[in-house]
Amino acid sequence: MKMQTPVLPKAPAPSKASNPMAQWPRPLPLHLSLQTMTWLSSLAALSGLKNGSLPWRTGLKKAAEKLQKSLEKADPDLPALVAAVDAEACRRLRTFTDGVTRYRDHPRPRRRALPEFWRQGSTRVLNYGIHDGPGLPGAPVLVVPSLINRGTILDLTEKRSLMRHLAAEGFWPFLVEWGAPGEDERNFDLSDYICGRLEPALDKICRTAGQAPAVVGYCMGGNLALALTVRKPVQVGALALLATPWDFHAGPAGTVKMLKVMAPGLTAMIGQLGELTVDVLQAMFTTLDPYLTTLKFQRFATLETGSEKARQFVALEDWLNDGVPLVGPVAEECLIGWYVENTPAKGAWKVGGTPVLPDEVKVPALVVIPTRDHIVPPGSATALADAIPEAQRMTLAAGHIGMVAGGRAKSMLYKPLGLWLCKTLTKVNQS
Repeated sequence: MKMQTPVLPKAPAPSKASNPMAQWPRPLPLHLSLQTMTWLSSLAALSGLKNGSLPWRTGLKKAAEKLQKSLEKADPDLPALVAAVDAEACRRLRTFTDGVTRYRDHPRPRRRALPEFWRQGSTRVLNYGIHDGPGLPGAPVLVVPSLINRGTILDLTEKRSLMRHLAAEGFWPFLVEWGAPGEDERNFDLSDYICGRLEPALDKICRTAGQAPAVVGYCMGGNLALALTVRKPVQVGALALLATPWDFHAGPAGTVKMLKVMAPGLTAMIGQLGELTVDVLQAMFTTLDPYLTTLKFQRFATLETGSEKARQFVALEDWLNDGVPLVGPVAEECLIGWYVENTPAKGAWKVGGTPVLPDEVKVPALVVIPTRDHIVPPGSATALADAIPEAQRMTLAAGHIGMVAGGRAKSMLYKPLGLWLCKTLTKVNQS
């Protein structure tokens, strides 16, 4: 029988959106390949479904048994059944590509410009402080995001912004925006970013505010914030770590095994290119949940253009697709040193010659652990909470991104974190 031909997306005209970074979900060829393989494998799987030879996830066992009983009444060789499966697979592929195209064409609001507090190379520190009267804004808080993604996840929209919430609560928030590595950063390792960028930025905040700020780190930014605190204990008033990995072997073994196998090839590629590209990084994250992007864009295709859900989706996807590459030394230090060799948990990770040891943290500390995190397994973050003396911990029923930018982020994270910072910094300044 003649099968339908999948409808692939056409290359769109240059986006007229106000956000020039709007682009396909990255890497698009990978996501299209996954869709096409699903389309083709659906036909090949019919006979296996009927005889029960295909393995199923535990959670899908009942659904699989029901489907198998239905198929027992039909002959998988019947043209009508094959055509129906073929048509459904093609429909899902078209829905995905429709969602992608609608994402590209969706209107985007202009982001507000923020005053630049400090800059060196591609690294900037943005000032979110609200201050209309005499004197200085409130207690300073330095927020450190991951090197891989831009800090805009912490100021995603007006309603989903940790930075704006902290400012509204009377703090003086500063956000590190790493930017894409330039010539100054081509040979940087993590020590260069921490000692050469975070430390001088911290110095200026201390001088300007007249007090040590709280330091908040998100994801990989938490590791950098921890190292900063260990190296500069007098200049940090408190430390909050959000979804920060520490024991890189505490989660599912699949990621570590994959990286061990990939390590020689990754090292060679990094040596050739001088960096780990955004598309390679995104492809690695895709392996954690291969069909997540497909399902997201299929759902987006059904949303009304301009609706609140559509705007939130576009804002989040713009952030996901606007990642930055990791320069070679950083990529090797993280992927090989952290993930393969587990240097942090072994006490072997050093920054500027200083071992980064959690038990050296002498300031009040909070470790936030999202229990539904597929990027930083809860066990990895819990290991850090266990290693910091007298660290308080907060567990959230949320995912890695939903914790900071989801619909419940304000009640779940922003408010409790703000209360902890207020109480902690008040106590520190009184002592």
